[in-house]
Amino acid sequence: MTLEELREKAHTLGLTLPLSERTDVLGTPLEIGPVTLRNCLAIQPMEGCDGTPDGQPGPLTIRRYERFARGGAGLLWFEATAIVPEGRANPRQLWINAGNLDSFRRIVAMIKEISLRENGFAPPIILQATHSGRYSKPESLPADHLVDDALQALEGKFGQAARLAAAAGFDGIDVKSCHGYLLCELLSARERPGLYGGPLENRARLLVNGVKAAQAAAPSGFIVTSRLNIYDGDAYPYGFGADENMQEPLQLIGILHKQLGMPLLNITMGCPYVNPHVNRPFDRGPYRPPEPPLAGVARIFRLTGQVQRAFPALAVLASGPTYLRQFGANLAAGAVEQGDCKLVGFGRQAFAYPEFARDVLRTGGFDPGQCCVACGKCSQLMRAGSTAGCVVRDGGAYLPIYERDVKA
Repeated sequence: MTLEELREKAHTLGLTLPLSERTDVLGTPLEIGPVTLRNCLAIQPMEGCDGTPDGQPGPLTIRRYERFARGGAGLLWFEATAIVPEGRANPRQLWINAGNLDSFRRIVAMIKEISLRENGFAPPIILQATHSGRYSKPESLPADHLVDDALQALEGKFGQAARLAAAAGFDGIDVKSCHGYLLCELLSARERPGLYGGPLENRARLLVNGVKAAQAAAPSGFIVTSRLNIYDGDAYPYGFGADENMQEPLQLIGILHKQLGMPLLNITMGCPYVNPHVNRPFDRGPYRPPEPPLAGVARIFRLTGQVQRAFPALAVLASGPTYLRQFGANLAAGAVEQGDCKLVGFGRQAFAYPEFARDVLRTGGFDPGQCCVACGKCSQLMRAGSTAGCVVRDGGAYLPIYERDVKA
């Protein structure tokens, strides 16, 4: 397929994709508060589920970030890391705490050292701080772990995580509110009684207070941000941004940006456990998607564009270009060029092709032979409770795991 054929296919489906051949725009530096990114490309927080039982990065975790560090992206958004042990999504999810802080110091130092040597700069690194809510899978989980008192106690945990992240050398922290995990789920808790349900002020309470706690604990210049679902893909009253209604998401973003001063926001949608076609469109996967994959891509960039235009001073990071394979570079360039966002992040593409940023900045495009093929196997690994990675492009490491844990 050519770029023009892709444009025609989108037009036939009644969709608009901001595709541009001016990929050099992706090399534009971007200032976010006191931090300057060397380019407009980011690696999204792709979790490998391969940490140690006590929450440290494991051998596959270290291998993954060695690969990411060489890739040349201007921003590295470090994967989901639990703020409390009972909030881990699986027994191998990372968990930052005082007892394992040195392991995080080592991986941050390694990333910056490799990138500085290979690319001439060290990218800012954002730690994604998470609680997985009802997706948590610790060895034992108290029945009352999500009552109001327990949620209120979690607010300060984001402050502790920010303090630890800064001590480990991270440049910022993401108070994670996406993909069906705890803070995201609470945003749609319209029928929940108490402090964390009902009106938006209550549903956003844990997110807003978690951000405030992180800001209070963080040193000067440390970025406090969030990866935020603006469309869950579930009908009202169970989904946030239901039916693509942006009234509540824009209201919430106004609080985060204008009232709390958040300088950067990572926009995403859907839940990979329930409806991965929303944020990870695929050609072949665990079910038949209810819409053409290009519709999911177009939705992400259309609604992200609404956010960026509503808040022009906010650095909005767009998600979801990987489905377009090599043309993801053209989508990223077009989105930045026409003001849909200020930077674009790649997730599955980074699993498959960690050098994507370096290549587009040097050659003007992606190598089709290295791109993610949107087969959905990395999502299948995650849904099976296994260790996630690219089965196709990194098959030496992950094909045996896929054959053992999914095909079996």
